[in-house]
Amino acid sequence: QVQLVESGGGLVQAGGSLRLSCAASGLILSRNVMGWFRQAPGKEREFVGATIWSGGSTFYGDSVKGRSTISREDAKNTVYLQLNSLKPEDTAVYYCAADKSYRGRYYREEDYDYWGKGIQVNVSS
Repeated sequence: QVQLVESGGGLVQAGGSLRLSCAASGLILSRNVMGWFRQAPGKEREFVGATIWSGGSTFYGDSVKGRSTISREDAKNTVYLQLNSLKPEDTAVYYCAADKSYRGRYYREEDYDYWGKGIQVNVSS
């Protein structure tokens, strides 16, 4: 049974930083594309970033580009999303997801096979 569990969310002031974690069980992250998405109240789910494990490539959505970093820790089967210079508009539920078979569309939520339950991030002004 595959499980993705996010942690590290919470309340942070604007300008601050946060590191989200996504711990996986039941699958090996090195064989998957790992993505991060977020959904703010009343808005559609939005691509935040993704890492192509085997090639090491990492991609970011325009809204977080330059302020975020995705990293991984193979020994813990965990992927991280570092968010810096946080803004109130970063407030959302953040989800990690795994795509078993990369088709070049890392930004498409429809391509991801497994999802975590999400974790709330609130940024106060």
